[in-house]
Amino acid sequence: MNDPGQDLELRLVRYFTVVAAHQHFGRAAADLHVAQPALSRQIQRLEKHLGVRLLDRIPQGARLTPAGLSFLPRAQALLQAARQAELAVREHAETERIAIGYVEDLVITAAVRELRRRCPDAEVTTRYLSCRDIGALSERRVDALIARAPLPLAADDVFTTPLYQEPRMLVVPLGHPLADRASVTAEELAGEEAVPCAFETGDWTSYRILGAGVPPLESYEDKLELVASGRAIAVLPVGDRRSSLRPDLVTVPIEGAPPSQVVLVSRKGDPNPMIRNLRLAAKAVLTAPEA
Repeated sequence: MNDPGQDLELRLVRYFTVVAAHQHFGRAAADLHVAQPALSRQIQRLEKHLGVRLLDRIPQGARLTPAGLSFLPRAQALLQAARQAELAVREHAETERIAIGYVEDLVITAAVRELRRRCPDAEVTTRYLSCRDIGALSERRVDALIARAPLPLAADDVFTTPLYQEPRMLVVPLGHPLADRASVTAEELAGEEAVPCAFETGDWTSYRILGAGVPPLESYEDKLELVASGRAIAVLPVGDRRSSLRPDLVTVPIEGAPPSQVVLVSRKGDPNPMIRNLRLAAKAVLTAPEA
């Protein structure tokens, strides 16, 4: 039964909106970095508090009930109002703060350490972002973003600082016709159908499908599994070491491919002085990893 004396937990509301966005408990749990059984229990807590079922489990995942459809826009508005209240209070706080988003394989530890050295009294936090978090900067969930260009963000809305470049490499399974090559050319890979991450929208995306009929995949690990099975190839920056953890994959340098550009992006006109400090720290210490 609903307890009218008990406050609604915003964390549970956020969990519900993520499940509603994915329409799948497993993908939502991965996005939230929580275990699926724990997520299910939290949704049940929310439903018990509200006294109504919000989601139905179906073979394809999860489906909003009529009550869930009615609650979703109100839940989103509630989270947005809470975020705006937090931002309004922070504007009057004396402590300097910055939340730094970063994506995929990028390691920004050196920049964060240098920023804290330069600004020892500031509150510096980091946030890992998946491909589904492309709105984190515009929604003010982070103050700055370190990612690979190009980004699907309007140039008039953001300020972009180039940090460094990396050449590209091809990732193929053992036994692939290109696995024993000293290098391949960009022309040899031209025309492959690509399934990009939302953070990469240019001609050279991180991931390229070899055959038709392969559905888009959200998990990087699932993509590597597809490569290892011989159904796809991956085009990655040479600094991305995750594929080297698998003994069944081989990397081959690519000649003639445009380099991967790592950039720092912030909102234009943002008065937060920590953004400039981050920019200086990142330019001072972030460099391309050795190939």
